[in-house]
Amino acid sequence: MLIDSHCHLTDRLFDEDLEAVLARAHAAGVGRFLVIGANGDFSHNEKAVALAQAHASIFAVVGVHPHDAKSITEETYTQLRQLAQHPKVVGLGETGLDFYYDNSPREDQRTHFRRFIRLANELDLPLSMHVRDAYAEAAATLREEGGGKVRGVMHCFTGSEAEAHDLLSLGLYISFSGIVTFKSAHELRTVAKAVPLDRLLVETDCPLLAPVPYRGRRNEPAYVAQVAHTIAEVRGCGLEEVVAATKRNTEALFQLMA
Repeated sequence: MLIDSHCHLTDRLFDEDLEAVLARAHAAGVGRFLVIGANGDFSHNEKAVALAQAHASIFAVVGVHPHDAKSITEETYTQLRQLAQHPKVVGLGETGLDFYYDNSPREDQRTHFRRFIRLANELDLPLSMHVRDAYAEAAATLREEGGGKVRGVMHCFTGSEAEAHDLLSLGLYISFSGIVTFKSAHELRTVAKAVPLDRLLVETDCPLLAPVPYRGRRNEPAYVAQVAHTIAEVRGCGLEEVVAATKRNTEALFQLMA
């Protein structure tokens, strides 16, 4: 059974056919989904929790994307603490630093990344982290703020092998999305080969980043199988080994109930 460790099923692009999307995923061997509530408006967090409550196979991760860090208030943290009490909320995020788009001022991103690290420690929940053009600073922040002990995953990893090893030294997991299947992603496939099997996760980040051969289409959880297949191929191992390891890793990190 595959687990899509990072998907945005509350996105409006799934409004018309979510049940069919889930059915296709199940048919493709995807048995569980971590739905990320950080998808713009805060209401997506509430929608993610509602989906988790309605579907045994769905779990929710709640937070605010670094793109939207400028919108965070104290009330935001109050609401997140309340949502985190739900038994099917298994993590916080996605949070982090995005210095490529800079949709929120960097100081706002830095402030709230630190706040999320502290909140993760307070609530004993893992972090799903989004970082772009800021891996070194993110690792340094985790060391300073979290004592290097924060549980979490660097989702949709696109950094170098050296940056991956720096994150692994903090005990983090590394998750690969459909980007690893792109023809131009030679260096990223090298990283996917180097990351220890017991620290790997797979995801779609749907509805974005559809893998080969679905590029240009809406991405959906069924396509996480292509990500796992590519990783197995570059590692020279069986698909079953990658499926079993990533399932085991995701269940361990997010402490998914049976």
